[in-house]
Amino acid sequence: MQVKIYYHHTDAGGIVYYANYLKFLEEARTEFLAERRVSVKELAGSGTLFVVARQEIDYKAPAFYGDVLEAGARIAKCTGVRIEFEHEIRNQHRQLVAKARTTLVCVDKNLNPKTIPEEIRRVVG
Repeated sequence: MQVKIYYHHTDAGGIVYYANYLKFLEEARTEFLAERRVSVKELAGSGTLFVVARQEIDYKAPAFYGDVLEAGARIAKCTGVRIEFEHEIRNQHRQLVAKARTTLVCVDKNLNPKTIPEEIRRVVG
C-alpha cells in the first residue's frame, strides 16, 4: 500500500511523526485483508473483531514531507485466536524506514476472545 506523506503527517521538523506509522500499519493490514476479499467492516458487523494486543516497531530511517512510502503486510503466524503480522515500510528509494510486528486477537462484540472463523483462517493462514 502506498502512502504519500503530507504536511499533517509530519512534526515541526518535517519528519513523519512516529505515531503516524501505527496508522499506516493499520491501513496496510486492512488492505492486505481486502485483497483477499475479507472486509473488516463486514466482520465487525457480524460480531467478529480484531484488536491489537501487541505492537513492536523499529524505526530505521526518517521519512519526510513529500515522500511516498510503501507499507507492506504479511502473515507471520496464525493460531486459534491470534494473527501476527510482519510489516516493512520503505520509501520511494526502497530504503527501509520501519519494521514492525503486530499481534491481533480475534474477539466478539463484548471483547471476549473468539476463535478466528474458518473462512478467515483459510484466507490468511
